[in-house]
Amino acid sequence: MALEFACADYAFPLLSRQQCLHLIKLLGFRYVDLGLFARNPRFSPMELIASPAEFTRQLKHDLDSAGLLVSDVFLQVGAGPAEYAVNDPSALVRGRARDAFEQTLELCASLGCSHLTGLPGVRHEEVAKAQDDRFAIEEAAWRLALSSSAKVRYSIEPHIGSLCADVETTYALLAGVPGLTLTLDYGHFIAAGQTSEEVHPLLCLASHIHVRGGARDRLQTPVTENEIDLEGMIARLIELNYPGFLALEYVWVDWHGCNRTDNLSETILLKRDLERFIRA
Repeated sequence: MALEFACADYAFPLLSRQQCLHLIKLLGFRYVDLGLFARNPRFSPMELIASPAEFTRQLKHDLDSAGLLVSDVFLQVGAGPAEYAVNDPSALVRGRARDAFEQTLELCASLGCSHLTGLPGVRHEEVAKAQDDRFAIEEAAWRLALSSSAKVRYSIEPHIGSLCADVETTYALLAGVPGLTLTLDYGHFIAAGQTSEEVHPLLCLASHIHVRGGARDRLQTPVTENEIDLEGMIARLIELNYPGFLALEYVWVDWHGCNRTDNLSETILLKRDLERFIRA
């Protein structure tokens, strides 16, 4: 089975959009993961909402110019996971998040992208946990249904500080939304103290994979300091005949020390390692 690689645009936030996309092509990728993040000036969700036709037109032009296709659009409306969280206690905030999701789904269709990633939601201490969980399940189910009708796969990414901060809580949320899949990043689980052996079973529920070096108490590391069993992950994906992408996702942001790696070099080294594991 041929596993297909992608690279996250937000690995290189100091470059312009055109520079970033052309760099990803030069690194040997055919596909790019787009981060539609409030913190990403190249792909701002608010710019999409304000002018969807122009945003989409210019983005398609830049992708065509770089010779890239889109493997995933990762939507984060707020500056952090808690801002515009899908399970926000406010119906008004949840409604605005839904509006952004619908516009993003239309963007995916225009780009020929069949995968869309979102966040699962966070804990709001001012309300009961049962309400947080209920809203998270309701919103994920709504997004899943809408995406399915548009022939786009919707998944959530469990992450540090979310309602899905470990394997157990990830299973719990998925159990409430039949058909929901994962954008799986081992790093969030490993940094929190779980092992690769505990995370491996989630692979059968994944429709997109984020890959980078990681270790206990360190969300992102150089390849030489990585403690994630990437070779075991690749072997299991091949056994599962995994149909999605391996998205190399070294990020550069002042969050959990994710601005302490040379993302260009680490992306090259990680891609080499993964290709070697696939050939083994």
